[in-house]
Amino acid sequence: MALSGRRILIAATAALMAVPAGAEEIRHRTEYRVALGILPIARAAFVTKIEDDKSYKVSGDISSAGLADLVTTISAKTSVDGVIRDDRLQAQRYYLYYKSGKRARTYEVRYANGNIVSTTVKPERKLPNNWVNLKPGDMRAVLDPISGLIFPGDTKLCSQRLPIYDGEMRMDLVLSPKGSKDFETDGFAGQATVCSVRFVPKAGYKKGRKDIDYLSKSGQMEIWFAKADAANVYAPVYVSIPTQYGTVTIKAVKYSAS
Repeated sequence: MALSGRRILIAATAALMAVPAGAEEIRHRTEYRVALGILPIARAAFVTKIEDDKSYKVSGDISSAGLADLVTTISAKTSVDGVIRDDRLQAQRYYLYYKSGKRARTYEVRYANGNIVSTTVKPERKLPNNWVNLKPGDMRAVLDPISGLIFPGDTKLCSQRLPIYDGEMRMDLVLSPKGSKDFETDGFAGQATVCSVRFVPKAGYKKGRKDIDYLSKSGQMEIWFAKADAANVYAPVYVSIPTQYGTVTIKAVKYSAS
């Protein structure tokens, strides 16, 4: 899988972040297992800190595991800082450091009132001729890939179009209802709301890429949301992503305050 293809999975894993804690809590830890079919390929852990001034920070570590380590070592560190406004998490800075084998790249995005004001990529990429360039309109009213998937308790979860930007690719995730499923893990047991997800690449990618075309045409991606009653928010606990190599699943194995 290409570097940017793996980065899509990293962004999806990052979306499975720690749920914002209630007023009496300032720290929340979640842990995840990423698998290709029945084979474990990565693990992740995220910590969310909420301050009294309504600012928040989420930091996470992702690393390859199992058979994936036999092919190449993958690691990532990601974080997002922002403020809570009108019961929504609004990013001010998003950061991702991603390393695959000897290749590494850093992404940093700055936001102001939901709009992208700057993007820094190190080292810079030499863009191919068939690159789909970002337009000014692509950078307005955009969500980061971590806190962009956290919703207040009264939200109609599966009736939304989410404009996501990960520092390179601008994509829409179009959610539609698909019922509910029982879900149980450390810290949660109950009903999860299941949303079908349509992946719509907008810009910031090489036109004709097979992995992106496959995912955009599949229609089999799902996200399950569980409600954290103490914080009155919904957050993802399970993601299913079809790929050319099989289905990648991302499952929360811990969903509770530390």
